[in-house]
Amino acid sequence: MLHDRLLVLPETDASERQSAAGLVIPATAVGPKKLAWGEVVAAGENVRRVVVGDRVLFDPDERAEVSFEGADYVLLRERDLHGVSEAPAGGERTGLYL
Repeated sequence: MLHDRLLVLPETDASERQSAAGLVIPATAVGPKKLAWGEVVAAGENVRRVVVGDRVLFDPDERAEVSFEGADYVLLRERDLHGVSEAPAGGERTGLYL
């Protein structure tokens, strides 16, 4: 990876969702814009705050997709990330820094 670029493996999203009331929402239903989670698999030499293996939050509409060896990845700049998830440090909750 070059400069401030990140290669991210997006988490798979189920095509159908279920509401809290038990209603099935089809994948074709358009709802509010949602951010997506993914795992960083490669980072450029100028990336400062993210390391390989971090779980990151990004906008799925502002991305470039790359297929490599049968897997679909997302190519992002570090500044396009909205957040990074931290593993819990002895507590039960996951910490986020935005």
